[in-house]
Amino acid sequence: MITTPNIKTALPGPKAAAIIARDAKRVSTSYTRDYPFVMARGEGAVVEDVDGNVFLDCAAGIAVTSTGHSHPDVVKAIVDQAHKYLHMSGTDFFYEPQVQLAEEMAAIVPIDGEVRSFFGNSGTEANEAALKLAKYHTKRMNIIAFLGSFHGRTLGALAATSSKFIQRRGFGPMMPGVFHAPYANCYRCPVGLKPESCQAECLGFVEEQILVHLVSPDEVAGVLVEPIQGEGGYVVPAPVFHQRLRDLTTRHGMMLIMDEVQSGMGRTGRMFAAEHFGVKADIVTIAKGIASGLPLSATAARADVMNWPPGAHASTFGGNPLSCVAALETIKVLRAGLIQNAETVGNHLIDRLLALKDKYPLIGDVRGKGLMVGVELVRDRQTKERATTERDRIVQAMFKRGVLILGAGRNALRFAPPLVINTVQIDSVLDIFEEALGELGNCKKVRVGRLGT
Repeated sequence: MITTPNIKTALPGPKAAAIIARDAKRVSTSYTRDYPFVMARGEGAVVEDVDGNVFLDCAAGIAVTSTGHSHPDVVKAIVDQAHKYLHMSGTDFFYEPQVQLAEEMAAIVPIDGEVRSFFGNSGTEANEAALKLAKYHTKRMNIIAFLGSFHGRTLGALAATSSKFIQRRGFGPMMPGVFHAPYANCYRCPVGLKPESCQAECLGFVEEQILVHLVSPDEVAGVLVEPIQGEGGYVVPAPVFHQRLRDLTTRHGMMLIMDEVQSGMGRTGRMFAAEHFGVKADIVTIAKGIASGLPLSATAARADVMNWPPGAHASTFGGNPLSCVAALETIKVLRAGLIQNAETVGNHLIDRLLALKDKYPLIGDVRGKGLMVGVELVRDRQTKERATTERDRIVQAMFKRGVLILGAGRNALRFAPPLVINTVQIDSVLDIFEEALGELGNCKKVRVGRLGT
């Protein structure tokens, strides 16, 4: 088992550089590539580029490869299904893998009572379906979402997204009827309270502002919220935030829509992050880690909510049989030990990060659950000035040393490795993180410029 990176060439190597040059001529310029990694193969939490450089993966294809790269049980399920048939759209026909997966979803999602599922291909499709379903079921037109949220890039989901302006810029006007409220970020409390005394007063903005000045409660179809905010910086709210939100939506007849696209499928040490907060939703959206890398999403809802007629919503490729069998096998593997591993290794990760926080003032906050962990970097712990360029330099420094990692929000790092990663590999990642922190300190003392130059 590989526990440390092995970088053999300058990065990018010659083969990687050639592929990147071809990409630059033909692939959409909208893609964000933080560094020049060109994948060749992977196993577990280890990946290799086309020049033979070996990296530890702390990004998991943006929190997707939950069971690790090319888990043998998942690969076998896909290959076995491929020999039978590749496609037979579940929109117009029937096949057992989709039914089996719907049965599994009903058993595991944090929703009370009978559950139905709609299958799509991505997180944004799951959220589009959820928004449509909430409007259809309630016969209401408006949605409440939260600042810092990311729900997707199609126009409905984009209207609810408020992570970065670049994601919305140039695509307006947005879908009307979406109102944004502050998210419960206790490190940067939007209403100026201290975490130990906060009772999720930021929800007062919903009750005392949005529902008084902007929209009547009986015209709000649903509230769309991430149990743990992902792209916004891996922000973990206090349980009272979600509990008060559940009370509010129930009181006003709104659908509580929980976006578990990034936080679901074992990542937080529970099958779904909502379990940490003791809250059940009306609608749950799932994607990313559900099928270990194959494109699949699910919009699960109370059966009495998902009562729309044939033709109201559909997807040609959603619930593809290959993706369904991959998801069924993924759930088996997660239950067999990976959810527990995410909790155990995640606790080790957080403990070591907290120790680094004591040593490096650049680390302002460490937060997370399981293997969904964020580290917020600041230039001053008192003012909490965001260390934006420093975060980007650390991402580059870790890549050059053989770790794939991504940012989240404006100044946080996200640690979101495959759930198969072990403590020895995590220690290697954190040793490299500490090297990057130390190098950044040296660079700040002697010069201003790109880290490692």
